[in-house]
Amino acid sequence: MNRRDFNKTLGSAAALATFGIFTGSQQKGGFIMTVNGEIPSVQMGTTLSHEHVLVDFVGADKVSPDRYNIDEAYQKVLPYLEEVKKLGCKTFVECTPNYLGRNVTLLRRLAEASNLQILTNTGYYGARKGVFLPKHVTHETPKQLARRWITEFELGVDDTGIRPGFIKIGVDGGRLPTYNRKIAEAAAHTHLATGLTIAAHTGDAQAAFEELDIIQKAGAAPNAFIWVHAQNQGAENHVRAAKMGAWVEIDGVSLQNYEDYATQVDTLKKAGYLHKVLVSCDAGWYHVGEPQGGNYRSHATTLQELPTALQQLGFSEKDIDQLLVRNPAEAFSIRIRKV
Repeated sequence: MNRRDFNKTLGSAAALATFGIFTGSQQKGGFIMTVNGEIPSVQMGTTLSHEHVLVDFVGADKVSPDRYNIDEAYQKVLPYLEEVKKLGCKTFVECTPNYLGRNVTLLRRLAEASNLQILTNTGYYGARKGVFLPKHVTHETPKQLARRWITEFELGVDDTGIRPGFIKIGVDGGRLPTYNRKIAEAAAHTHLATGLTIAAHTGDAQAAFEELDIIQKAGAAPNAFIWVHAQNQGAENHVRAAKMGAWVEIDGVSLQNYEDYATQVDTLKKAGYLHKVLVSCDAGWYHVGEPQGGNYRSHATTLQELPTALQQLGFSEKDIDQLLVRNPAEAFSIRIRKV
């Protein structure tokens, strides 16, 4: 069987099981899908779980790679990826979704030049009142939307053959409007068909728990869900989500806040949930529409200052390895997780 025929079989859990990718609803060890193909999860190594290399905030109806020079973007981004590679980073999770500037061919080019394992995503970003959602979201059902995302996993994005390694969605805070509930349900259906983890940009705790309710009603387990931007939502909510099994992501780590974020991670550790925490800078990026891509923020703080602050709080090397290596490998491992 050639590679294209193999990819076409990936539309159902049954087909995946046939090829040994799933055993029932779980898979020991699992695998990770990078822009250069799949790797065993044990090879993921030190990981930045939420970063960006390029974003275009022009809106879904205008976004296009024609709006920037891809060579200029490549030259702007590459030194920052080389920087984290030198600091020991092995895997870089790129979280820019479709209709917000996702460019998988740029990511593959950067992966090959930097020798980083880069993950891209499928899914839609419904935050900021849906301005980055394509028009078909209004009339398609969650299962129809999911079919689009499943197809990207089966056959690759557009005609590139590059397959997503996770699902990225976004919602605003507070009670979710219909279109945000729809994409959350679509993400659950996509997970159940592919095993891809759901990483959800989430405005606040109320929205996070509503998302968790939606995906569980659709049949997906909380450990298939990453609560992105959980910082500033309080330790009580962090512990509640982790106790349910969800991943709590403390991102946006910067030179201004890394000590505070270390304290938030320490609180989760003391509650017994260090194994459910992800950390990252949510940094970058080439800003489409700004001269030379505007100001690019380094991705290095999570690898430099944050570990030092954690060590000062009593974290061992094993604890930091849990946070930066074992947790991402578990969170992004492709396997179906059912309620």
